[in-house]
Amino acid sequence: MWKDPIIEELHQIRQEYAKEFNYDLKAMFEDLKAKERQNTTNPIVSLPMQTRKVPVAEEKS
Repeated sequence: MWKDPIIEELHQIRQEYAKEFNYDLKAMFEDLKAKERQNTTNPIVSLPMQTRKVPVAEEKS
């Protein structure tokens, strides 16, 4: 089976990152959130929630 070298590299990076935190998802999440807060190049933007109006079927007489 053919393996994509880019995907293989991503799997390796993910594995090393998880191992750094002893596979603790909460610790990884906190680390990523801290990195996100420190990122000033690409600020986080909150967009307002937009509601979609669902068309109502017309009643037949």
